[in-house]
Amino acid sequence: MTPRKPINRMARRQGGMARNTMREIVEDFLEKEPLDPNEAARQAMRPRLRRRFYEQVTVVEGEGGFALALDGRPVKTPARRPLAAPTRSLAEALAEEWRAQREHIDPATMPLTRLANSIIDGVADTPDAVAAEVEKYLASDLIFYRAETPQGLVSRQEAAWDPLIAWANDTFGEQFRSGAGVVHLPQPDAALAAARAAIPRDVWRLGATHSITTLTGSALIALALLAGRLSVTEAWIAAHVDEDWNMAQWGRDEIALERRAYREAEMQAAAKVVELLRA
Repeated sequence: MTPRKPINRMARRQGGMARNTMREIVEDFLEKEPLDPNEAARQAMRPRLRRRFYEQVTVVEGEGGFALALDGRPVKTPARRPLAAPTRSLAEALAEEWRAQREHIDPATMPLTRLANSIIDGVADTPDAVAAEVEKYLASDLIFYRAETPQGLVSRQEAAWDPLIAWANDTFGEQFRSGAGVVHLPQPDAALAAARAAIPRDVWRLGATHSITTLTGSALIALALLAGRLSVTEAWIAAHVDEDWNMAQWGRDEIALERRAYREAEMQAAAKVVELLRA
């Protein structure tokens, strides 16, 4: 649907009032974004949508990188920082999300914008704390802990995860351990230190890594995706071996599938950041 032209009273608004409208829309669905993916999915199913109020989305180069503008006015994050990316290609990908909005602005269809917001307002201020969160996953990574039974699930885990552990061992020059059960399995300090050193420190790649790690439950899957060892599809499948097995045995739950689709969109957004910064 073609965006509606601003009505006269919108045209009469000057400076601050127009900027306030833009800020309110951005803050409404970005500032209060829940950290829990399940809760985010529930809220995305019933958003309070607002009408699209702009016609053109452009990318403007400046000191902070490549910033978005709606009808010439800069888009701000909830912390009142420019919504800007370090490369034009990434900024254009952000702009496409805003251009794709029709009569209403639907935040559920803008995962890259949400991720950019969290990186600009959150990761940029606390990179060490964000990196530390990724490091915690390394010590108890999803792919280290295997099922004891049934054999079908055991075989699927081995097929998906053993090659990743072999890749990590070769890449980091140390030996990670895996085993059956849920009892904590200590990893060699040297292996953890080598993997920690691979966690990116530039805020955009770090933010993407953190997102992929929390969505998959595996820092090693995130690092393999960053290194090009896994595609985003392969990474997503590797992270859902158990869930896919359970669904094959017990059937699919539509609500769970909707939540999973929401999380997968978040994963795709993080992978796009990695891809566009790599190019």
